[in-house]
Amino acid sequence: MIPRHLEIGMGVLLVAVLMMAFYVHRMKGRAAETGVRVADTRPVAPPVAGPTEQVILYVAYDDAGLLRAQSARVPLPAGRQQRAQELLRALLGIYLDKNSPHPFPTGAEVRDVYIVDPGLAVIDTNSVLADNHRSGILVEELTIASLVRTLAANIPGINRVKILVEGKERDTLAGHADLSDFYDTLAITKASDQWAAAGQ
Repeated sequence: MIPRHLEIGMGVLLVAVLMMAFYVHRMKGRAAETGVRVADTRPVAPPVAGPTEQVILYVAYDDAGLLRAQSARVPLPAGRQQRAQELLRALLGIYLDKNSPHPFPTGAEVRDVYIVDPGLAVIDTNSVLADNHRSGILVEELTIASLVRTLAANIPGINRVKILVEGKERDTLAGHADLSDFYDTLAITKASDQWAAAGQ
């Protein structure tokens, strides 16, 4: 016969083990829900001085293979070049979100935008965007079209756009979309309108 105090002790230990198993199971579920969080190592941009304005961002949707105009309120400075930078930062904010319709790699950013002459904008991205961008004709073309259309829709007079990576020319974005030439904003607008018509 087992002494009563040992039976009670075993019962308490069994209850403790069951409670611990339940606790561990809940913690694993909670960790899976939150996912792995990667630290954002991008430098913090200074606050934008300027009024908040209504703008149109052309957001790429991979599942439909098209761009959709999305209205947003973005603080914009007075200068054209600074306005262009803030517009593209707002657009990248959508793509860096975990529920993005067109996900960008973590750490991707537009380093700068230059308005070289009245009709030409040069977008300088970091190497993370290009090196870690998903490869494929459609996803690469959607990225370029999204950047170009967003600038053309919100900065009057831009009719050509050049894309650089870390301040240098590059042949392709991720193996398919040509970055060696200038993009005509009118041609990009027509192409993305055709994608939208084909997707309906």
